[in-house]
Amino acid sequence: MKGKKKLFRNFTIFALLIMLTFYILLKDQDTKEIFSIVASAKIEFIFIAIACMVLYIICEAINIGRTLKALEEKSTFFNNVKYALIGFFFSAITPAASGGQPMQIYYMHRDNISVANSTLTLLINLTSMQIITIGFALVSVIFNYQNLNKALVILFIVGIGLNLSALTLLLISILSKRMSKGLVNIAIKIMKFFKIRKIEEKQEKLEKELEKYQASSIYIKNNRLLMLKVLFTTAIQFVLYYSITYWTYCSLGLSEHSILKIIALQALVFASVSGIPSPGAVGVSEGAFIEIFSSVFPETMINSAVLLNRGINFYLFVIISAIVVIISQLKEKKQEKLESNISDEKLEQ
Repeated sequence: MKGKKKLFRNFTIFALLIMLTFYILLKDQDTKEIFSIVASAKIEFIFIAIACMVLYIICEAINIGRTLKALEEKSTFFNNVKYALIGFFFSAITPAASGGQPMQIYYMHRDNISVANSTLTLLINLTSMQIITIGFALVSVIFNYQNLNKALVILFIVGIGLNLSALTLLLISILSKRMSKGLVNIAIKIMKFFKIRKIEEKQEKLEKELEKYQASSIYIKNNRLLMLKVLFTTAIQFVLYYSITYWTYCSLGLSEHSILKIIALQALVFASVSGIPSPGAVGVSEGAFIEIFSSVFPETMINSAVLLNRGINFYLFVIISAIVVIISQLKEKKQEKLESNISDEKLEQ
């Protein structure tokens, strides 16, 4: 019950932040003109932007599958996409994206993937994302510091600081068995929340699986080629994600600035807000976007641009990933009911 209340609270805060953001963006504005500009966007570029977001999810699925395979775990491409979308949804509705990885661990466990290996897989994936986020942002700020006012400079420093702190913790987690146990404990609490039967036995089994963690960690640390592949795929993933802003720019009939310029500026936006402890960085992302891209989009189009851009790279996929979570949960309950019926039939016999 406590877990459900917490989930409901997070979702309520998330919804309120969205409403507040839209209110701030649209107040004192000609809403008809804003939505008219959005409606007039060139559809071909919108499709390209959505395709980039789909590829972003697929890249994460590839990294998850690649690492699980290296750890001798079996997982289908379809399931890897499911894990990526589940992580996207729970990261979106929880502060500082704290709910994404634990829920991915939970669903991987349901698919008979070792908790030790799923934990390590997600730690590696998240570490790779942090490295690319920080690296792209630091390169971008060298060439685009003039786009940052004093408030944005502070936000950028705070954002980079938070991301560096997260990266440090992640590296320690990969090197330390003790810290990885924390994520496993969270996964156990989630299973208790969903009232999984025979939780004590499952908890004992999960704790035993931690013994595999150190061996798996050593394997990954010694497999540099795998790490390079993960980093390379993550770099492509974030270039695709950042390029969505460029396709949004093109959809509004603009062409003055290059794709490299806009990708670099989006890297600044993402690094500045990704560490902010707000569900989905809602509100902060939109505000940073308007400030940083004010020199790129005409003043009459900037509000339309932020609505269109965030609609594609965030809100649309929150809806899609929510549908995936609901379907997965329904399938899980159906499977549990089937297993319960089979167990009851055996007892009757």
